[in-house]
Formats: sequence, structure tokens, C-alpha cells
Amino acid sequence: MKYFFVSLFFIICNGANAATVRYSLFTQGANHIIADTDTVFRKNSISLGANYGSDIQFFGRTGPVTYPYLSTDAIYNFKSGFFVYGSAVQVIGYYPLIDEVDLGTGYLYKYSKTFSGTISYTRFLFTKDAAQVIKSASSNDINFKNSFDWKFAKSSVIFDYLFGDANDYFVTLNTSKYIETDWSVFDDKDYLSFNPTISAIFGTQNFVGRYSAEHLVPNGPYIPGLDVPPPFLKYNNGRFNALNYSVKIPIAYNRPHYTFEASWKYSIPVNVEGALKNRHEVFFNLTFYYLIF
Repeated sequence: MKYFFVSLFFIICNGANAATVRYSLFTQGANHIIADTDTVFRKNSISLGANYGSDIQFFGRTGPVTYPYLSTDAIYNFKSGFFVYGSAVQVIGYYPLIDEVDLGTGYLYKYSKTFSGTISYTRFLFTKDAAQVIKSASSNDINFKNSFDWKFAKSSVIFDYLFGDANDYFVTLNTSKYIETDWSVFDDKDYLSFNPTISAIFGTQNFVGRYSAEHLVPNGPYIPGLDVPPPFLKYNNGRFNALNYSVKIPIAYNRPHYTFEASWKYSIPVNVEGALKNRHEVFFNLTFYYLIF
């Protein structure tokens, strides 16, 4: 049954997600749901998802304010491997009904039984009065992910190119161990699954400098034409560096067409832009996704 769920990219993602969105139905790094499998499911299908998150994290970074959120996601998978998707995000406690809409397309491929991946493009759209989340400094992401199944574990390498008001490059390394029970919970059509994952994100963080310049300048608003205001000149955000290490523990209840998952992630940001003052943080997510085929 685990083979029914495709890895839907964003991020993410939301990783995260998603970014790490992407993560959940969509990519790591972003704040979106990101499925914990990369299996290519060669049928026309529709995946629908809903997610609650305790805070928005984007490529290992969070804003100075905690932003719990709700999101809904939909993706149409073509038998050929192409897919299109959309997502809507509401930051809880803020006025707009919809703070962000994300649209994207991509392709899932499989080199062999053990080697698979995806390539996708996502456009981030923010409403006028949206909460000032950390990812609002960026508007486009190209995501390229390759995964290898070692039998005893699965590893992936994810390359992201982020562009818009800030341009950045990222490499995310993941290793996970998928475990499912051989016993049922209520009947012979359900089971529990566990997919503990360790991740490391490396990259530039010009998006952090841009966000700090536009939203955190202590002496006034951002000045057009001045890429990095004086308070932030001492930070070299364009240097490729380690950004974040994390451990994620998802526990899922699965039935033939849907999955309900609770996950906890312990995040350790490193080489943090001083204006953000990110610290170790625990993230909690509740995710529901349904597959129609």
C-alpha cells in the first residue's frame, strides 16, 4: 500500500517542506505537506491533502515570529509521470483568508527499481496583506531530487534553485528508514507506518538577507536599490554553507486510499543570519491526504 503514494514536490518544500514543503505532499523546504515516499505510481490519479503546522520553516530558517498555519493541497498525476499541483496556505491568526497560493508542475521518473526522482518548478504567490513569513522574500523554486533505495534505508539528494527578489542554491541530504507494521489496527485493510528521517541542508541564504532588509531593519523601511542595508553588511549570506540539521519522526495510520500522519521534527539551525536569531526548535505537523485513482 505504501506504493500508492507519490512524492509530491514543492518547498517545501515548505523543505522544506520544505522548505523542509518541501515534505507531506510537496517538497522539502516549504511549509507544505510532503509525502514520505518517492515511488512512481504509473496511473492517472488525484491526491488531496490538508495540513496543520506549528510554525513555517523555509530551508532551515524561521521568521522572528511563530507562524502556525493551515494548508490544503491538490495534485493531478498523469500516467506518463507528469504532474501539476496547487496549494493554499492560511497563517493562523492573520486577517487574509488565504495568505499564499503556490502553483507548480513537474515530472516523476524511475531509472531502476532502486533509483528514482523528480524535477519540478513552483511559483509562490502572496496576497497583499499576507503575514510576513520567511519565504515571502522569494517567488520561484526549481527542485531536482534523486533517491536511492539501499534496502535497509533510502537516501536522497535534493538540489534547489530559488530565484525572485533573492537568488539562492541549496543541497539537501536525507536518509530515512521506512517501517510498516505487519499487523492491523481495526481490520485487515489498515496498518501503521514509521519513517524516521535525518536531514542536512546546505546552501546560500540571500533570501534571509532580503527578508531581514525588508522586514527587520531597525532604522526604517527597506530602501529600493540597496540590496543589503548597513545593519546587515557584516553577514555574508551569499556564501555556500551548512544551514540546518534535523531529525523527523512521522507516524502514520494508512488505509487503501488515505493516510493520517502526525510528525515531530527537531531542527538545529547553524550559521544563522544574526537578525533572525533562530534557535533549536521542535515542529509538529498533522497531515491528512487522500488518493483517488
